[in-house]
Amino acid sequence: MSNLAEVPFITVDDYLAGEAVSPIKHEYVAGEVFAMAGASEAHVTIAGNVFAMLRAHVRGGPRRVYIADMKLQVERARAVFYPDCFVTCEAADAAEPIVKRRARVVVEVLSESTEAYDRGAKFASYRQLPTLQEYVLVDSRTRSVEVFRRHPDGWILQPVPDDGRLALETLGFDCTLDAIYEDVRLAPPPDEGSADLASSIE
Repeated sequence: MSNLAEVPFITVDDYLAGEAVSPIKHEYVAGEVFAMAGASEAHVTIAGNVFAMLRAHVRGGPRRVYIADMKLQVERARAVFYPDCFVTCEAADAAEPIVKRRARVVVEVLSESTEAYDRGAKFASYRQLPTLQEYVLVDSRTRSVEVFRRHPDGWILQPVPDDGRLALETLGFDCTLDAIYEDVRLAPPPDEGSADLASSIE
């Protein structure tokens, strides 16, 4: 018989202590830890663009913006994540240097390996955060931005048109998709790539 008890349950305190000295980042879900993979240039650039704009927008006020190296704990889900970017509006979060717990906005940049998780189990955990009002998904492969907003009857998806503006109502913030994707080199659509290849062969 296999010994299912070989994998130990890890407490949040043990996870945080280990993370403080770990050379790589891990996320924590219900007693287990999962190593995080590295991100692509497009992923990092998009996250940096969003962070820079949000940081400039909230500068001088009580709100704080954090990028990928800051942890966000969702206590109801027994989880700790490293969002690509998030905003808190609580003094208690500003005073806590290790982990934040009261995000108002969370932004995740989608990649081939993370999209299903970011849309599914991770979003399910984020929804258990009472303070969260807006969840933003930005694709790193194509120009696509979606906003999920909390309403009394549940979460409503509002995709951003390519010529429209990303609006974060809880922050009074908006920007263009051009600003989000500034300096990002997206791969050409498959048909364009195929056409270029055919031309070069001829």
